[in-house]
Amino acid sequence: MFSFVVNRFVQSVLVMLTVGLIAFAMFRFVGDPINNLVGQDTTAEQRAELRESLGLNDPFYVQYARFAVNAAQGQFGQSYFHRRPVSELLVERLPATLELSLVAAVLALVLGVPAGVYTALHRRGVLSQIIMTASLFGVSIPTFLIGIILILIFGVMLQILPTFGRGEVIDLGWWTTGMATPSGLKSLILPALTLALFQLTLIMRLVRAEMLEVLRTDFVKFARARGLRTRSIHFVHALKNSLVPVITITGLQLGSLIAFAIITETVFQWPGMGLLFIQAVIEVDIPVMAAYLVVIGFVFVLINLIVDILYFVVDPRLRVDRGAAGGH
Repeated sequence: MFSFVVNRFVQSVLVMLTVGLIAFAMFRFVGDPINNLVGQDTTAEQRAELRESLGLNDPFYVQYARFAVNAAQGQFGQSYFHRRPVSELLVERLPATLELSLVAAVLALVLGVPAGVYTALHRRGVLSQIIMTASLFGVSIPTFLIGIILILIFGVMLQILPTFGRGEVIDLGWWTTGMATPSGLKSLILPALTLALFQLTLIMRLVRAEMLEVLRTDFVKFARARGLRTRSIHFVHALKNSLVPVITITGLQLGSLIAFAIITETVFQWPGMGLLFIQAVIEVDIPVMAAYLVVIGFVFVLINLIVDILYFVVDPRLRVDRGAAGGH
């Protein structure tokens, strides 16, 4: 177990160094940062002094090492547009993105897993056919179009839910939340549904496929032959063995929710990191773009590391295989 964790940790560090290199290349090759920091009246001597003070005359590897060390400490420099430390901007926007992503993930799990189990156990039922047909729309329709449709129905036609913004929020130290206010909860419904729909249908279809496969295995047939109750076979034996790949996919999809919340945040003008990134692209705010890339890369790497460890703990076959490999 220890060697497995160390191996995955080393791989995660290498991935982050690669992501950091890509982010740093944005500073190096996407325009001249001096032009974004000074005005037109700045003299050539002043520009040269600023370039020297920022270390832009140092060799590439020195600048990259400095960037990597600062990024590891959460320091990404000043925003060209906002004229503020990028870390402050990210800390301000992080609660909104995490709140939206976590609510979407909970919705996808709470609705997707039971729906997958139901459609697997009642394959020929009318309700199962309706759910499977509806899931095709969730997989096929782009996220931005889902958001626009929900806005049209619930915001324009029915006028029962807000269509943009985060509503009233409460400050809890550095964390802000809208889940403690009525307007904040209402504002969260549409973007959370929009972000969760694709993940919900994916989890549902994955659970269904895994359940159907497990129900055909010999150990389930043996459990039936022993006279075990049907409920016990379905929810103790079959479902438990179906959740191993679901853990992997769900963990990776959580990273996707955070990374690809950009579209949902843009459609609903949700003040999170995704909207900040879109604004940074429009304004060519390279420090913000680079910081976002590093943060999202770190989220993916961290979640992937946790999922690998959980997978190792849940699936005994991995422990047996590694033990057998170590014995040779």
